[in-house]
Amino acid sequence: MKQSVIIGFLGKTQDRFCEYHTAKSTYEKLQMVRRIKGFDGVEMVFPHETSTPEETTAMMRELELNWAAINVNVKKDPQFVAGSLSRPIRQIREEAVALIKGAKDFAKAVGAPLVTCCPLSDGYDTLFQVDYQAAWKYMVETIGEAADYLPEVPLFLEPKYSEVRVHCHLDNTSKALLLLKEIGSKNTGITLDIGHSILSQENPAQMFATVKETGFDVYIHTNDNDARADWDLIGGSRHFLNYVELLFWAKEYGYEKYFTTDASPRTCDIVDFFERHAEVSLGIWNLVNTLDAARYRRLMREENHNELISLVTKEIYRV
Repeated sequence: MKQSVIIGFLGKTQDRFCEYHTAKSTYEKLQMVRRIKGFDGVEMVFPHETSTPEETTAMMRELELNWAAINVNVKKDPQFVAGSLSRPIRQIREEAVALIKGAKDFAKAVGAPLVTCCPLSDGYDTLFQVDYQAAWKYMVETIGEAADYLPEVPLFLEPKYSEVRVHCHLDNTSKALLLLKEIGSKNTGITLDIGHSILSQENPAQMFATVKETGFDVYIHTNDNDARADWDLIGGSRHFLNYVELLFWAKEYGYEKYFTTDASPRTCDIVDFFERHAEVSLGIWNLVNTLDAARYRRLMREENHNELISLVTKEIYRV
């Protein structure tokens, strides 16, 4: 199991009310990754954490870290606060596409395997606020153009129900998958964030299998929440069995990418928090590898629900 972290969570973070921890340079964040037992991968935000490809590559090599992904931020800059890829203002849409293309250029230059994008500012807060017809059309156009650029660097879309908009346009995995099918580019995939999926009342494992069976690829973000807000908790702390089932199917499909931690320590010691997450994630992965997958799937085909529940109780919950 390969584990990585979105390094933005290793420095200063904030919500509407509080600030947490202290600001750090990208190099200091990378140094911290080296201190976290269980991590050797990095997801870095473009362009806010990146410098030149040469400087970034030198830091990664010095610290013997590996790339999980480049995360392109199309919501932070002032012109994108009200939306980016779906806006009726052509110049803003073009700037957002240019930013994704820049992230792809950077990813190729440093050797990162993919670019992931979570268009959180594309959505609405009140009803009658946006033209849904136009917004969908613009997203098909903009994301399609970005996907076609540098096809050797695939673009992964990350859906989320809400935040920073009350309702995001790509509010669940199925809608993001529909958008990819509309675009028709195979150089795309879905970033399946466990917490986002749970927040949308989905089953992450089912969504993983659905995306794969539709012919698109999946990249996994790990965390947890209470299904009411995206708290970015330690994986398995609220939805343990969901985490086990997702890793079960990830193993069945031969998932080889990084499991990237999208979790926020807030009031906890940063290194300790992420080591606890790495421990539970690896522990669940090792548990999944002890299960007789063929037996489980045979019982599924036979619709032998009672024996399946018995296996889950004894082999997973161990009670």
